[in-house]
Amino acid sequence: MSGDGYLIESFLEMMSAERGAAKNTIDAYRRDLVDYRAYLAGKKMDFSSCDRHAVAGYLDGLKSEGLSAASSARHLSAIRQFHKFLCADGIRGDDPTRIIASPRARRALPKVLSIAEIDKLLTLAETEANAEVSEQKQAAALRLYVLLELVYATGMRVSELVGLKRSAVMRDASYLTVIGKGNKERIVPVNDRTRDAVRAYVKTLEPGPFLFPASGEDGHLSRQVFGRDLKSLAARAGISSARMSPHVLRHAFASHLLAGGADLRIVQTLLGHADISTTQIYTHVLDEKLRTLVESHHPLADTSPAPGDPS
Repeated sequence: MSGDGYLIESFLEMMSAERGAAKNTIDAYRRDLVDYRAYLAGKKMDFSSCDRHAVAGYLDGLKSEGLSAASSARHLSAIRQFHKFLCADGIRGDDPTRIIASPRARRALPKVLSIAEIDKLLTLAETEANAEVSEQKQAAALRLYVLLELVYATGMRVSELVGLKRSAVMRDASYLTVIGKGNKERIVPVNDRTRDAVRAYVKTLEPGPFLFPASGEDGHLSRQVFGRDLKSLAARAGISSARMSPHVLRHAFASHLLAGGADLRIVQTLLGHADISTTQIYTHVLDEKLRTLVESHHPLADTSPAPGDPS
């Protein structure tokens, strides 16, 4: 066994004996370190002579191969622990991984429906709510329509929406009192169309504490039932049910507001985010808007031929 191979096995024995690492962990570390050793050998280096640039180059190579940030971070974890072991045993006097940042996965952008798709959903839901069907079917259709109107008009979390108390509907239904995470209360405005839908819906209800009552243990509609009904509505509207969920409607609310010029801080307040960093996932909307503005208004962005120039 080569010197570097011996060092890998010594490290793995330590991980197993002293830290109780599981067999799967040991096997994964062995694969990662053997791959790392092969990279160094190709650069005419070994474990005792490599530097941080070599470590960074190895990680860049993993990225170029299409490895995810999570997998690259696992490789780095193995390499980092291995180099700490080498330092602890006096084989190296420095740790080349000490200032190497761990690869970070980009936060996935939320699925967002277009305004036209939202309009199609609302139009169909309203049509079905006014259809001449059995009383039970009409009640279910009206409830779904009001749920859809509310979630897109306010951006509420699904748990906040289905658990709304009737007392949350303030005065003439122009505002709602929403109890969010951490039992924090916020007041959200409601547009005229949604207000009218809520007022008409409330008149059809029997007395009770919840805006969306149900016979289950909680006393109100479950999020699963709403999600199921929403996917079914989407399918009838010709929209893939895989793209549809109550949370997608919350994303649409935020994204469409920002695209229309709303301030990020206002959207943060309406969504009930404690930290604006959570709301900043929607900055892709602002980035696109700024890019469009620059391309539309910057004098050097105009690629059309000037008068007299050949086309």
